[in-house]
Amino acid sequence: MAGRAGTFSLSGSLDSQIEGLDGESLITSLQSQLKSLQDRVKELEIENARLSSQISNCRCYKIEGNSDCSVVSRGNSVEESAKLQAGSDVEGPISIQGGSSDERSENAGHMEATKSINGTKKKSREKTEGCNMKTLHHCAKRYVALKIMYFGQRFYGFASEAQMDPTVESEIFKALKQTKLLVGDKEDLQYSRCGRTDKGVSSVGQVISLFLRSNLKNIGMHVNNEENAPSDICEEEIDYVRVLNRVLPKDIRVIGWCPAPTDFHARFSCISREYKYHFWRGNLDLSAMEMAGKKFIGEHDFRNFCKMDAVNVHNYRRRVTSFDISTCNERSESDQIWEIIIKGSAFLWHQVRCMVAVLFMVGQGLESPNVIDILLDTTMTPRKPQYAMAPELPLVFHSCEFEGLNFICSPDAMKALREHLKNEYQTYRLKAAIFHEALLICLSATNVSDGSPLNYTKKKKAVHVPLTSRPTEPSYEERRAKLKLRE
Repeated sequence: MAGRAGTFSLSGSLDSQIEGLDGESLITSLQSQLKSLQDRVKELEIENARLSSQISNCRCYKIEGNSDCSVVSRGNSVEESAKLQAGSDVEGPISIQGGSSDERSENAGHMEATKSINGTKKKSREKTEGCNMKTLHHCAKRYVALKIMYFGQRFYGFASEAQMDPTVESEIFKALKQTKLLVGDKEDLQYSRCGRTDKGVSSVGQVISLFLRSNLKNIGMHVNNEENAPSDICEEEIDYVRVLNRVLPKDIRVIGWCPAPTDFHARFSCISREYKYHFWRGNLDLSAMEMAGKKFIGEHDFRNFCKMDAVNVHNYRRRVTSFDISTCNERSESDQIWEIIIKGSAFLWHQVRCMVAVLFMVGQGLESPNVIDILLDTTMTPRKPQYAMAPELPLVFHSCEFEGLNFICSPDAMKALREHLKNEYQTYRLKAAIFHEALLICLSATNVSDGSPLNYTKKKKAVHVPLTSRPTEPSYEERRAKLKLRE
């Protein structure tokens, strides 16, 4: 390569080189120059082949709505990219394939380098010309199951099909786009969810599945779950839990992930689901409630314990595998929190809240435990009596069971998750202490005399109408007949 500069002397000083040469010497000189140019062409061809090989190992992608294009190198780590994006609106390259640990460390140090400008520190990172992209195309991917925890008080249900925002699902997809974990268009993700919880309902074990970007090659299309076993790849693969939890809102957390076979479906592959409903015991007759609840066990027609959807649901038989009522650790000075635990293969719309509502009537002595048998007998009771569901706030979608899935979480991600939940728990305990202090002040206040204009008349106790004597909703057959008339 040392002779490259001399190679181009022909173009600038050819006249001076041939001046004074005879014909034979001139020919010899020109042949020498031609040989040098031919050697240079060969060198450039070798260099071109080397650069083409490097480009083939890079991933090109683009941001939807942006006409530029970015080339992503193998070295930059996705976790650091997500961390930078969580703290800044500036978008830059992220890794598609994981390089060596030294390469990742070197690039990470370069990307996170900071410099002081007018007394303030600004993050700088290497960028290549081209395009950024929120949804990546043509990169390594794998089918993944994610276990999700969320507290549903501020959400309009889990599913994004709800007419109002925010929903849990919409927040999850915002995080997936922000961290650039999505691969391809939405129809290519093969997305599924285990359950659709209602507005205000929480979960500590929801599961979704979809294709996500991966640091590993040739693992996205396996059908055999054993080939996706996480034992040997955790250190090389993207830490999905840590990356997503950095950008998710504080009331949503990913608590585990697992490689899944491509024929896995979070809804239809589920073996069982478990719900818990928390309540203060008060004066409830727990033995009567448990006696009534045991009647739910087995396969029954639960059309009188759900919100009927005659358009989409035609089979209302569901199997409940276990029922239990147990105490929790939380208690106040004079009361304690208990929980109803219901496990089954699948549940209908609002089924658990309807079941709990009737159980509370039994616990209050307003209904006999035998009312469960009456409502489960759809021949005797083809129409559901009108009654209000139990409130949504105490309901928790606790867990769902799958065959062959073992969810994992890295030590760093688990440590951050525990710290986050501990802080949230302590914050709510402080709020509860403030409310308790306000309650004590009210209880210790001087009673208002009977002659005071503020002495309100006590509200009359509502008269309970037995369920079997209440107005009823239309039966399934009547709803279907009405739908056919509209067609």
